[in-house]
Amino acid sequence: MKNKTLKVFIILSCVLLLTGCTKYLKDDNKKTIINEKTGQSITSNIICKPTNKEVIKIYEDNKVKLDKIPECKNFTPFSNYEGLWTSLFVKPLAWLIIKIGILLKSYGLSIIITCLLIRLLLMPVTKKTVVQSELIKKAQPELEKLEKKYKGKDSQEDQTRKAQEMMAIYQKYKINPMSGCLLAFIQLPLLLAFLEAINRTPAIFENNFLVFQMGTTPWVGILTNKNYWYILLLILIFLTSFFSFRKTMKDQSGPQAGQMKYTLYFMMAMIVVASFSLPAAIGIYWITSSVFTIFQNKLVERKKAD
Repeated sequence: MKNKTLKVFIILSCVLLLTGCTKYLKDDNKKTIINEKTGQSITSNIICKPTNKEVIKIYEDNKVKLDKIPECKNFTPFSNYEGLWTSLFVKPLAWLIIKIGILLKSYGLSIIITCLLIRLLLMPVTKKTVVQSELIKKAQPELEKLEKKYKGKDSQEDQTRKAQEMMAIYQKYKINPMSGCLLAFIQLPLLLAFLEAINRTPAIFENNFLVFQMGTTPWVGILTNKNYWYILLLILIFLTSFFSFRKTMKDQSGPQAGQMKYTLYFMMAMIVVASFSLPAAIGIYWITSSVFTIFQNKLVERKKAD
């Protein structure tokens, strides 16, 4: 059942992701054009007009016609169909960020609020992942006994019995094996949707939030622009990621605990490395999402203690 569900998810993800994506502007040598000031790759299929003169010049120099593209404040998400992924996820998300940004006069705050609204909406689903983690902790002693009981027994008959006894333990503690993957399944599409919405919306990546230029990558911010506040952004990304994963790491026990912890540490390292080359706006989104996860974990733990 678990494998079938995973296969269905992978197939659906591929269908959605392949029906629309960000495209980048290329020069005559087929190299992606980079905004030297921000370090951001220039998007060719923007959904609304840029307002920054330097950005407009880049498009005009590369013969991109902007006259038929709407201004960001006039953008509507369902005007042109671009495939399921773009039309159902990216454009509505960009529209929401734009509208909240215009209302608050801050696209940084808009990304934070949009992220929180989506996570609150998905909380009934993501909360199940945390609750399931607590149930697995309760069942862990019995699962460890089961591993010892069938250690070295590799015959098909023994493995069938082991699977049946494991399912009995899951049923006893009301554990759904697939629920532990729910958060990961939700986080990746959300991250990709936010990244595309930001890359394709000039109103977002042209603006500033606090000391950060939203479209600037930390790599360019630190090395080129000498803005060392981007180091703080990277530190916050690491710390919030660590504490959001901490509960999962603490809950691991048994023979696979070491491997799981190594995987989580590897994921955190990859997140920080990737953050060097992603727009600051994505860093703001990731920090917000991680902080939400931390508070959600604390809430479940507090209810359990009561």
